[in-house]
Amino acid sequence: MRIDAHHHLWDLSRREQPWMDGPWADPIRRSYTLSDLTPHLTEHGVDGTLLVQSSSSYEETAELLTLDAGEGPVTGVIGWADLRDPALAEVLAALPAGLVGVRHQVQDEPDPDWLTRPDVLRGLAVLADAGLVYDLLVTPRELPAAHTAVRALPQLAFVLDHAGKPPVVTGEWQPWADAVTALAALPNVSCKLSGLVTEADWDAWRPQQILPYARHVLDAFGPGRLMFGSDWPVCTLAAGYEDVVALAEAATGQLSAAERSDVFGGTAGRVYGVGVPSEPGPRPGRPPEPELVPEPGPGPESPGR
Repeated sequence: MRIDAHHHLWDLSRREQPWMDGPWADPIRRSYTLSDLTPHLTEHGVDGTLLVQSSSSYEETAELLTLDAGEGPVTGVIGWADLRDPALAEVLAALPAGLVGVRHQVQDEPDPDWLTRPDVLRGLAVLADAGLVYDLLVTPRELPAAHTAVRALPQLAFVLDHAGKPPVVTGEWQPWADAVTALAALPNVSCKLSGLVTEADWDAWRPQQILPYARHVLDAFGPGRLMFGSDWPVCTLAAGYEDVVALAEAATGQLSAAERSDVFGGTAGRVYGVGVPSEPGPRPGRPPEPELVPEPGPGPESPGR
């Protein structure tokens, strides 16, 4: 099954998207529906998708879950939840079916160590108990805290969104590269090959500027823990759906057919428990009888959501 593991939909008549905080967002400042996305999925043979939250709202999450209930391409929703809420378990249990993961805009938090706060770690443990995945929306600034959180919660499956948002536009490599390599050494974290075009110069990027970053996460995580995501429609600030598919295909061109199948569907199927996953490889973050290891105590330049 071919899966787009990261895309968005939003209806601006229902709610604003606070991250659209300047004229840079004008090209995507409209509502996007499944009917807008479906032709791209059909053209590229995508059978299923994972729909990702774009605002910190339970109301939005519940609405997105209604799209998972039909016969359309959405096979699971990665919604938002307040990880600091003492009643998080009850809130999650009250949501409609179809929630496979949770995400918070950690990149927008003033505190780079937000993920290591005790109340946040408790919330992440609740997600593990609920059988959910946690998507890490972080930049290189927050990658050290992400490493701490992932190491502290071996029973929770984490997914690094947008390859950790490397500074493609400047061509810098460190500290992003070493931080990603360290994160990939932990077995309960996977990575999305997504969002890289909007980390580059939107008007002048070239594949050769982006591919080294894509290949680094492929080397670090391997095809069994890497998954393709379009980041549509945010990607359209810099590239079309067909362009991000072509980039991912170029980055994985040297892989075997089975390995490419992992990147373009099998990994997402296993990690999020959706579709018909490939046989090889266990679902990360699910060891038997896990022990919680205690741990001590946006802008136009980086819009990827």
